[in-house]
Amino acid sequence: MKKGYFGEFGGQFVPETLMGELGALETAYERAKNDPAFQAELEGYLSTFAGRETPLTYCRNLSCDLGCRIYLKREDLLHGGAHKINNTLGQALLARHMGKSRIIAETGAGQHGVATAIAGAALGLPVEVYMGEVDMARQRLNVFRMELLGATVHPVRTGSRTLKDAVSEALRDWIVRPAETYYLLGSAVGPHPYPTMVRDFQCVIGQEMREQVLKVEGRLPTAVVACVGGGSNAIGTFYPLLGDDDVRLVGVEAGGEGLSTGKHGATLCAGTKGVLQGSLSYLLQDRDGQILDTHSVSAGLDYPGVGPEHSMLKDIGRAEYVAVTDDEALAAFSLLSRREGIIPALESSHAVAYAVKMAKDLDEDDIIVVTLSGRGDKDVVEVAARMGVTI
Repeated sequence: MKKGYFGEFGGQFVPETLMGELGALETAYERAKNDPAFQAELEGYLSTFAGRETPLTYCRNLSCDLGCRIYLKREDLLHGGAHKINNTLGQALLARHMGKSRIIAETGAGQHGVATAIAGAALGLPVEVYMGEVDMARQRLNVFRMELLGATVHPVRTGSRTLKDAVSEALRDWIVRPAETYYLLGSAVGPHPYPTMVRDFQCVIGQEMREQVLKVEGRLPTAVVACVGGGSNAIGTFYPLLGDDDVRLVGVEAGGEGLSTGKHGATLCAGTKGVLQGSLSYLLQDRDGQILDTHSVSAGLDYPGVGPEHSMLKDIGRAEYVAVTDDEALAAFSLLSRREGIIPALESSHAVAYAVKMAKDLDEDDIIVVTLSGRGDKDVVEVAARMGVTI
């Protein structure tokens, strides 16, 4: 496989001014990956600060209701409330090792912004976060959390004013001040080496989950289900299981108001191949290559691109990609809350919703593991508004 590519996907489609920075980042990451001292420092932060390892929770009530064995990999219990902290601690440590004096980031649902602000505060690095104006309105609590943690949040008022535009603004900032800036990308997207680097920092999810299932069940799961926006949570879950051919890997995208309406964020289900924000992957575009507006009840899935490794897994058939609508995700949000006492993030609710669908075709001995990428506190106001409840 060509360096920086996953099959035909990936690469470095960026302005020439960033090529040197990407080369320096790749060199620094390869050195850190093979440096026992760096890995020990990261492991220390993950275990004593972030809260790893996260538990594998058996869903007794849902398993009884649906007729198969359902588990949750609980990334929602990490410090900050989402899997994002695995990646931000790794990249923030790398930024410090590279001698960078400021961190910039983009965020959609706010979880990555909060996780970056946490990592920056813990490591003494100032953080500036770009966030679409629409997402800021949907995720006011996370905006306040970032500011409490000392980060500066820049509203992005261009384009659709969502995650896609926030990524573009962060890239522009990096181009202007590359020497002192570390761009801490939040998902397994963008130019090489980001997709590989983010996947490696998130692989701890799948590694732990694989060992935990073997320990409690004595066998691997029938299927593993994870939501997919940019795809960091899903690729971190899937990667350690790629060689386990009997395990179904299912990525769940934002079906929004339905694929036929055009109001969705289902890049792998309905997209075509093209270049977006530094790499070749599937994306949502029109016949002229213009990026389409996306829609999802979940800000974290409201993105027209996806990580290039997912595109390869789709094309070679190793992973399945499906879509769940806003209404189905909202129903799963309520179902998990009421039946298991766990309020999931709206992103994760998409994966829960598809696991419920899958269960109908499985036997009682089959095992489904759903990665719960984040907790739903941030989404409560949005869900209440959709239910007609004023908080």
